Amino acid sequence: MRSTQIRSTFLDFFTSRGHRHVPSSPLIPSDPTLLLANAGMNQFKPYFLGEVTPEYPRATTIQKCARTSDIDNVGRTNRHATFFEMMGNFSFGDYFKADAIAYAWELLTQGYHLEKDRLWITVHQDDDEAEQLWRRIGVPAERIQRLGADNFWDMGVPGPCGPSSELNYDRGPAFGREGGPAVDGERYVEIWNLVFMQSLRGEDDDNGTFPILGDLARQSIDTGLGLDRLAAILQDVENVCSTDLLLPTLTTVQELAGRDYPGNGEEKVSFQVVAEHARSVAYLIADGVLPAKDGRGYILRRLMRRAIRHARLLGIDQPVLAPATASVIANLGDVWPELVGQTALIEQVVNAEEESFTRTLSQGTRLLNAAITRSREGRSTTLTGETAFELHDTYGFPVELTIEAARDAGLSVDEDRFTALLAEQQKRAKAGGKAKTAEALRRQDAYRELSSRHGRTDFTGYDRLDTEATILGVVSDGTVVPGADQGDTVELVLDRSPFYAESGGQVGDTGTIRTSSGTLLEVLDTKLGLEGFHVHTVRVREGEVRTGEQVEALVDGPRRDAVARSHSATHVLHAMLRRTLGDHARQHGSLVDAGRLRFDFAHFSSVDRTQLAAIEALVNDHLLDDPEVRIWHATRSEAEAAGATALFGEKYGDHVRIVDIGDFSRELCGGTHVPHGAGAGPVRILGEASIGSNLRRIEALTGRDALTHYDTERRLLEELSTLLGTRPQDAPDTLRKRLDALTTAQQELARLRDAELRTRAQQLAASARTVPGGRIVTENVTGLSPDELRTLATDTADLLGDDHAVVILGTEHDGKALLAAAITRSLHDTGTQASQILIPAARTVGGGAGGKGPIASAGGRHAGALDKALAIAVQDATRVLGQ
Repeated sequence: MRSTQIRSTFLDFFTSRGHRHVPSSPLIPSDPTLLLANAGMNQFKPYFLGEVTPEYPRATTIQKCARTSDIDNVGRTNRHATFFEMMGNFSFGDYFKADAIAYAWELLTQGYHLEKDRLWITVHQDDDEAEQLWRRIGVPAERIQRLGADNFWDMGVPGPCGPSSELNYDRGPAFGREGGPAVDGERYVEIWNLVFMQSLRGEDDDNGTFPILGDLARQSIDTGLGLDRLAAILQDVENVCSTDLLLPTLTTVQELAGRDYPGNGEEKVSFQVVAEHARSVAYLIADGVLPAKDGRGYILRRLMRRAIRHARLLGIDQPVLAPATASVIANLGDVWPELVGQTALIEQVVNAEEESFTRTLSQGTRLLNAAITRSREGRSTTLTGETAFELHDTYGFPVELTIEAARDAGLSVDEDRFTALLAEQQKRAKAGGKAKTAEALRRQDAYRELSSRHGRTDFTGYDRLDTEATILGVVSDGTVVPGADQGDTVELVLDRSPFYAESGGQVGDTGTIRTSSGTLLEVLDTKLGLEGFHVHTVRVREGEVRTGEQVEALVDGPRRDAVARSHSATHVLHAMLRRTLGDHARQHGSLVDAGRLRFDFAHFSSVDRTQLAAIEALVNDHLLDDPEVRIWHATRSEAEAAGATALFGEKYGDHVRIVDIGDFSRELCGGTHVPHGAGAGPVRILGEASIGSNLRRIEALTGRDALTHYDTERRLLEELSTLLGTRPQDAPDTLRKRLDALTTAQQELARLRDAELRTRAQQLAASARTVPGGRIVTENVTGLSPDELRTLATDTADLLGDDHAVVILGTEHDGKALLAAAITRSLHDTGTQASQILIPAARTVGGGAGGKGPIASAGGRHAGALDKALAIAVQDATRVLGQ
């Protein structure tokens, strides 16, 4: 059965049984506790937690997932992958264990026609009910095994969890030992995990254990059937890389390597790693992940570098990621159109990263070879863990390569020390993150408590800027409190609010809230506590405030208008960037503020001033045409069919709000906008810069702030033209001519200065006095810069020819003493360093000496001791020459 039929069979089965087909969410999740979507339930987490009332009681998805917890097993087992499609069915308080088990059994045995006697079941060791349900359905007791932690599921972070039951398929004796999944996970491969979502877990401790905080509001079902593993069984192939999901990519790797995929050994591992990681890389980039030093960007970079390293082990010296990801797109683009839509982006990212990592490998190899040489010279048989860690952490050099190269050189690597250093680094990072997570969890608990009592905030701010409301709760330091007094800064929750809560890049509204008793609250910011739940950060200016009071909430209107101008301008800028640079230049983050905006987008080189000027002109031209800004609502699928752009990382429901600006911009957006395009302008782009690998940032001003900037630039030009004595339009040419004349004068001055120094060097060389063993030149010169002092000393030494000679010069510069010493080549060849002549003299002026080879310099704050220092240096030079 081909993978397309496996997918359709699954979706048809569950949609016919009342499940809503929900599209896969992006790999960049809206959940801040996750780097990447790692399970089908991620997008439904608010439903399981009871934060949001689900629009449907049952759902089914085919979710894109990325997990790197088993990255080292890729290629070494038949079943592990870092990217996979998770087919799932979900119940949000509708059905529970009995129905979930019945559905899974029916689909596997009747829909996919798997032999019943080859299916084994595992349940949690304490789950008597699940075992009885399986026995009732016809599974004999000897094919049901009870396990511990392996049959308890959680996301690895605080959130929903529960016991699980897994369906495993016996692939036969050729794959391993008898005894069921408890004995051999390669032979009895897990294909479907049924999670009985019923509990809420807390933060884990240093030992990796976590508390169960209580029961979820609804008993729910979350299941995951791995498409790769099921395809391997139904297509009767050994491993996931031989299924129709990955075989075309594996074939591409074989063509690049110039040989067939072997049946076993390390080469087999490398073939599978390159093919499997190429698929992960293509999906991650298509969903908006770009290489970076940390976070999800680091995961992508690690996958790419691991694939490149294994390609090099196969002898593939040419670029491998571009052709490998191209085969992924050709094979799976019909099912996942975002791959096709981001073809150019994927190609450019992988090419840039492979080129960069090739340089890293070259640099790391040089550093590693030097470390190996030092170890051998020191008669050590071990390369230190510190060296391996520095290569890994500072230079991005894979530790596997370090171990391999050291082995080839007859050395071992202190892997225990490397592991300890890596663990220390991870522990420090985790400790910092846990403190932030704990604080966030306290606040989330407070918001959840209020939300469970009162529901979502009724946002009225699209239509009006003032609203009468009731205070539902006051939160201080993550705790719900009765009220607050004058001078306090707290968080306020209202039943209705005109204040826009920060989201989609748009800043939260500010303004005032006044109680019926006259208390004045200054609203400093507005954020989303939970989905649809507004939290206002307020300072009590006068009086006191208590829960239950009636208030009048008033948004700062001029600021809101300025923010709306920036938001509409951001949409137009996004459209013009894609039109000018290519469709890959999509938004990857933004800040929409009053009078200014910041816009992050994917691109692979700087945008020069000519391009920026053209983009700015396009934006203003389109705004000047005064296009209508139209806002409408539709289902997510209808909006996508109409060509609406959804932004990476943003969370959208089934019903979405769409903002059209003219006929050139259509985006899903919940923000505030001007009614017509002309109200957003003008836009003034200040510049652009890199903010990461393949990621650029434009900053711009809008509306009155842009006009103010234009006026400032005009006044500066007028002032400059007045100073130059010319008209504003002639100022650039006039200034250019004067700068050219200045450059010419400076060059002539430098030529004369060089001639003067050469003459002075000749005079100094002629003044050399003879001492036992050679000659010495010394003088306190005036009017020289540090570079000139060094040059004069070097030139003088050169003029002294092949004799053993030392030149020692000093000068006072900016109130400090400077010294320079130069020795002739013949003296340097004896092993003498110029710096050893200056070390005692440098201490005399209160400083230190530096430099290697025949030239050294020193400096200190005691300018009055310069002559004494020169005398000391002469003594040391005399001693050195006399040796």
